[in-house]
Amino acid sequence: MKKHLLLLISLSLLLACQSEISTKSVSGMALGTTYNIKYFSDEELEVQPALDSIFEIINTSMSTYQPDSDISRINQGDTNVVVDEHFVNVFQASRKIYEESEGYFDPTVGNLVNAYGFGPEKQLEQPDEVYLDSLHQLVGFDKLHLTEDNKIIKETPGIYIDFNAIAKGYAIDVIAEYFDEKGTENYLIELGGELVAKGRNMQKDADWLVAIDDPEQEVGKRTFQGILALQNRAMATSGNYRKFSLDSTGNTFVHTINPLTGRAEKNDLLSASVLAENCTLADGYASAFMAMGYEKAVSLVEKLDNVDAYLIFVNNGEPEVYTTEGFEKVLRD
Repeated sequence: MKKHLLLLISLSLLLACQSEISTKSVSGMALGTTYNIKYFSDEELEVQPALDSIFEIINTSMSTYQPDSDISRINQGDTNVVVDEHFVNVFQASRKIYEESEGYFDPTVGNLVNAYGFGPEKQLEQPDEVYLDSLHQLVGFDKLHLTEDNKIIKETPGIYIDFNAIAKGYAIDVIAEYFDEKGTENYLIELGGELVAKGRNMQKDADWLVAIDDPEQEVGKRTFQGILALQNRAMATSGNYRKFSLDSTGNTFVHTINPLTGRAEKNDLLSASVLAENCTLADGYASAFMAMGYEKAVSLVEKLDNVDAYLIFVNNGEPEVYTTEGFEKVLRD
């Protein structure tokens, strides 16, 4: 009898603890975009102050839009800047993807980003070929070196570093680390379309459902290409269908810059959605794939461990889809 009573009390306590775990959410603006976070916790976490601190640290370290950030000072020629651990982490991840992609992912395209009007310095006139060629001489991540005392050495002083193609994914990973340290096992963090899904959606007792944008969606109308069920994975999507720039003559330049040619180019790849173990890698690989084009992107993703991709490309004028086996497993109708 006592055993049954003890079991009943224990079960009641367990159910009571489970009922205390409630759905919580927070959203706002940061890093030039929106963020939305949903998590389950039986504790009252000070999430907003933590987020504000994280975004401030990331901006102070790597924002090219902040004139006094570490990266801006380095770009301005300050050789005495000692970068923080976040800068080091992004630098090392960038080096990895730069080497694996054979230079298609290259954060030293910053001068070209600005020339085409995609960065903080808005371009006013169409950049001519001679000017672009001169800027292309400043491209090459292998011309950067991280010293033992965390300083950045440039082989060519005019190199301009731009981590915007990977820093957003890294910021998501830092937020995820905060929740992990607090013992939160179930959460979905989304920042500007990139995300990390940990555990499950306990409200629905299911994996987290997320969507892939349709690259042919009409302006002002959000439509989706597919739905995924994710658990313990990160996803980032890059595409040349949203961001573009118009020069003074009305010519359109797509967002993706090819570091090997120094030109903003349009290739057969409309969008690349990447799954990886963290959002830093997912973000970086998605950017690399877009610069590489369809065939080279497929060749690379098939060589990578724990990386899956959903590529929308154009074949004879019609959009088609390539998916890795791992990505196919999480797709839902």
